[in-house]
Amino acid sequence: MRALFLHTAGSVLARMPDSTASTKSQSRRPGYGAGLRAVAPLLPAVLAFGVSFGVLADAAGFGATASIVMSLTTFAGSAQFAIVSVLGAGGTVAAAIVAAVLLNARYGPMALSAASVFRGGRLRRLLEAQLLVDESWALAQRDGEFDRRVMIGAGLGLYVGWSAGTAIGVFAGDSIGDPAALGLDAAFPALFLALLAPLLRNRDALAAALLGAGIAIALTPITPAGIPVVAATAACLVGLRRPAAQPSRSAEESRA
Repeated sequence: MRALFLHTAGSVLARMPDSTASTKSQSRRPGYGAGLRAVAPLLPAVLAFGVSFGVLADAAGFGATASIVMSLTTFAGSAQFAIVSVLGAGGTVAAAIVAAVLLNARYGPMALSAASVFRGGRLRRLLEAQLLVDESWALAQRDGEFDRRVMIGAGLGLYVGWSAGTAIGVFAGDSIGDPAALGLDAAFPALFLALLAPLLRNRDALAAALLGAGIAIALTPITPAGIPVVAATAACLVGLRRPAAQPSRSAEESRA
């Protein structure tokens, strides 16, 4: 199973946009179908991860309806797992909500980077923004710009895969067994690395990735779940640059 996920990650790398593509190919603007095709190698892992959530949610006493509705309305895998884990271990609703909010706080910087591409009324922007998740955001990065249609196409594929996986896990959980035995712990780390690799095109990007990884590794043993992920986003400050100082004009230039 782990080999399957690693193979899937390799397929993602093969489908990521090539920065050395010809100008002619770059001029053709990708559409919704391009996003769906780009995310296709991820869907088996997303489906399996959704199945895992459905099994765990059902075992925690969520029930079929609540588990499926949660995936349809929340669509946030890590936050949903956090809620199920906290409540399943006897934690309070407040603790579960705090854990979910901390984990989803990473979407703040991602949303800011993509906010300018959303168009239309509030309802349309709200529905489209629901599809902005880690994978669709990464796949929508095209030559320094964010492609909204690629994000929507990829997000729709992920949404269907995650929701369908949850339903399968809820109704067929007894015949699936222990999700941990399937090697699902290796699935998403491998996929996220595959999504990250094509973005490391300059020293700033590489420095931000290494710094973010260092922050997360350092904080994971000593802080609650969610905080390392949020703190690691501070690494994006590596890309900030002060505007270059304009040379002062001489007295003769000022008179001229």
